Amino acid sequence: MKAMILKSFGGPDSFEFCEVPKPVPHTGQVLVRVHATSINPLDYQVRRGDYADLVQLPAITGHDVSGVVEAVGPGVTNFVPGDEVWYTPQIFDGPGSYAEYHVAAQSIIGKKPPTLSHLEAASLSLVGGTAWEALTVRAALRVGESILIHGGAGGVGHVAIQLAKAIGARVFTTVREANVEFVRNLGADVIIDYEKEDYVDAILRETSGRGVDVVFDTIGGNTLSRSPDALAQLGRVVSIVDIAQPQNLVQAWGKNASYHFVFTRQNRGKLDELSTLVAQGQLRPHVGAVYALADMALAHARLESPNNGIQGKIAIAIEPTAGAKP
Repeated sequence: MKAMILKSFGGPDSFEFCEVPKPVPHTGQVLVRVHATSINPLDYQVRRGDYADLVQLPAITGHDVSGVVEAVGPGVTNFVPGDEVWYTPQIFDGPGSYAEYHVAAQSIIGKKPPTLSHLEAASLSLVGGTAWEALTVRAALRVGESILIHGGAGGVGHVAIQLAKAIGARVFTTVREANVEFVRNLGADVIIDYEKEDYVDAILRETSGRGVDVVFDTIGGNTLSRSPDALAQLGRVVSIVDIAQPQNLVQAWGKNASYHFVFTRQNRGKLDELSTLVAQGQLRPHVGAVYALADMALAHARLESPNNGIQGKIAIAIEPTAGAKP
């Protein structure tokens, strides 16, 4: 099979397009012909060596799969060849999705939402599972509460807006001017152009000084230290970003705030919950650009560049029909 191999840590040109043996499913495993994958900040972080201690080179990386079951190993009872499936491969535990085939345990695989194309499903598995865990499990966002979602036009952010609205929350989000209409169409209630206005000032104005119940950080920087300024008493801050530098959280103490750091876990349950929202018309991923597997370096370079113009996700078409509507 063809696969994109990471031969060394570094820039986007660290990948090499190679022919490698097709994997074989063992007990409890499923062999999937990958129709589409996508790229995430986690992917370029792995590529450049941020997690070098956890990745053994050469490696097939990638963290989203949408495809069709090719074969099943002994003991598999949930899937048969021909089933359309989607999932996130176990992170830092075996080969990833930048290949024509992938093997995974049946316990982390879900039936693909039938109304999504493979490109759309591959653009939702990791970011959807991340947003689900952040908002419903860790933040425990409830009906009638308010949430600030930093980076609402991004991969995780655009899903989080839709999920928060499905829960019944009032959604604030920060974006650049070019993305205002995009997030408004997703359902955002209050849109803050961070290039023109300080988000803390905007939130305090819109909430009459109370602040929001939850802050969801997808961008990093000084968000952890500034979030309490926009947070209500007993508020929650959830972050999916590595903490590169220590930050002063004294303001969080005064707000009796709780902080949660999320590294998403793989399981079928989250995928099934997301599939239900898709079926109800409350959630749909947005594919902002599509590249071929052979053009992985170009896709990585674009995602990693500031102000890349991408709304939602960059998807990778491995099968030519991956973008076909069901």
